[in-house]
Amino acid sequence: MLLLRMRLGERWRAWRQAFREFFYGFAAYDVVQHLLEMRAASENLFIAALFGDLIGLPIMPPYYSLRLLPYVVPVLNTWKRRVLREREFIDEHEYHLHGL
Repeated sequence: MLLLRMRLGERWRAWRQAFREFFYGFAAYDVVQHLLEMRAASENLFIAALFGDLIGLPIMPPYYSLRLLPYVVPVLNTWKRRVLREREFIDEHEYHLHGL
């Protein structure tokens, strides 16, 4: 009897997990991906405004950038790599063909 309960409990957990994953993919995946893209774009603009002089865009006075430098140091190398990589003009947008 105990073994039967354990199997039913495991099956119930597996079905519940499968339903969660299905619902996440059905309802929230697109929203999460869009929010991650928006976060990356706003982070690019913020770092470009503060440390654009590293890639040749002097926008803000260095005093403010130096005050914020300790908070930005962990992401500075990846930001420079992301901004300066070569890409096509169509890489930035996804073209959705809804209804086709």
